[in-house]
Amino acid sequence: MARRAIGPCMISMLATVSAVFGCGVLPAGHVRIGNFTITGFTTLPVAMARTITAEVSTQHPGLGVPSPAPFVRRLVMRAVFKVLQDQGRRALLPDPIIFSILDQLNVTTSYEPLFCNKVVQDLAQDMGDMMYDKCVIVGDTVTAICPKDMAGRAMCMMTVMPIPDRHLKIRGAISTSNIIMANWSRAMWQSVVTKLFE
Repeated sequence: MARRAIGPCMISMLATVSAVFGCGVLPAGHVRIGNFTITGFTTLPVAMARTITAEVSTQHPGLGVPSPAPFVRRLVMRAVFKVLQDQGRRALLPDPIIFSILDQLNVTTSYEPLFCNKVVQDLAQDMGDMMYDKCVIVGDTVTAICPKDMAGRAMCMMTVMPIPDRHLKIRGAISTSNIIMANWSRAMWQSVVTKLFE
């Protein structure tokens, strides 16, 4: 995916953070929350899908986890922290200041997992029972689905469909008690989380 630039406003804000003010927090009990939505991806890591079928969880242990929520949260947190660390270092902030700022962040995420009750690794294989949605998995990536209302191998091969949009969206919120980041706009936070796909 093409690299997107962080807005100059964000860079200048980080550049103006001093050692004293950068660590400053809002008054006790005050937190600023910024909402975001991440879209733009077309496939899923296996860890972002679920199954309740023993056969599938044996084939792909990553699908057997109770919930992909911790994986999704870690994915977003890593992206946010990486962007902010990089920007802080470009602004010549010392690491202790950067880490103090990052300690004042909390990320929550909401994601609707894709359920894979059957798995297709080779569309040429016998598709057999079409009672369930089948996920097409290549390596560790869910690339498409074959809907349950398609009967038989030939029909499934002709009707492989993209993963539905509702499974390709992560919503969330970043809360901070840091004085500087509390004034960031939704667009600024959005530009941080979009780094997830670079």
